[in-house]
Amino acid sequence: MLRVGIVGCGNIADVHIKALSKLKDVRICGFADPVISKAERYQKQYGDPESHVYESLGKLIAHEKPDAIHICTPHALHVPMAITALGQGIHVFMEKPPAVSSEQFEELCRAQAEAKAHLGICFQNRYNLTTDKANELMRDRNLGKLLGGRAFVTWRREAGYYEECSWKGSFEEEGGSALINQAIHTLDLLLSWLGEPLEVKATMADHHLQGVIETEDTFEAFLTFEDGKRALLYGSNAWVEDAPIQLELSFEKGRIRIEDDTVTLTDRVTGENESYVLTFKEDGTKRYWGEGHARCITDFYDAILKNRPYRNDLSSVKNTFRTVMRIYESAGRSNLCGK
Repeated sequence: MLRVGIVGCGNIADVHIKALSKLKDVRICGFADPVISKAERYQKQYGDPESHVYESLGKLIAHEKPDAIHICTPHALHVPMAITALGQGIHVFMEKPPAVSSEQFEELCRAQAEAKAHLGICFQNRYNLTTDKANELMRDRNLGKLLGGRAFVTWRREAGYYEECSWKGSFEEEGGSALINQAIHTLDLLLSWLGEPLEVKATMADHHLQGVIETEDTFEAFLTFEDGKRALLYGSNAWVEDAPIQLELSFEKGRIRIEDDTVTLTDRVTGENESYVLTFKEDGTKRYWGEGHARCITDFYDAILKNRPYRNDLSSVKNTFRTVMRIYESAGRSNLCGK
């Protein structure tokens, strides 16, 4: 039985806890948050008589000596907390992003190289049923050369979203907004199919929440790859609702489109469409997030128990993180906050 601690008891922790509660080889031993009432709420709802609440990661580790922790804290705390846990042989599953700066990411890479514990990053859309179907179609159908991809992430974030959490909307603590927090999952999928970009060009702006946040609420990126492939990515938190993500891959002989729970294959010659609806089954997640959280977390613990590599390890997210940093560099994010 693996004893697991939850660090950071905000909304996303609920998704992690519900996934963990379904695993027979896992028990949550502690909940930590500087606002102790948040930890107490989850302990009362999901804990057992032997679980406890703490106001810090340090106290949770000292008293519980967990086998693993889930880091669901503000972004800037991900790396220092992961380094602390890894240094004590504790497995770490952290929410995205893996870091808020290139310097942090390199620190994490060094800590992981020296650690004997697993480190997993929550890029759950890799586990979506729609992602699996798209991969199957690319493998089994004669679609020809992949030419490029495009994606649109248009969600709604109002002032209250940032005012409830003071760290959000800050480059120092969140690392950004629409890109590094919301659209990073969609960028991750695009790069999984297209590879590492040769060139990155981007712009970003704060259209909707000027004076509320210093970060971007909207961005666009143009990426070029080997063999002439290219990608377009548009993301914005200024829309009127949390709309389903739209992602499309273009091939010589066809197109694959993912939207909500539907994958559509279009034959470029005949114009005929084949649609596959993959029923959304996962509990505890917002539909527009995708539905791979439980499978992502389950796979992490299977990797620990079988002592095998984990699919979402640090090396597997390096391209995504570095591309995020390149997009910010290209767009000149410091211009948004007047630096």
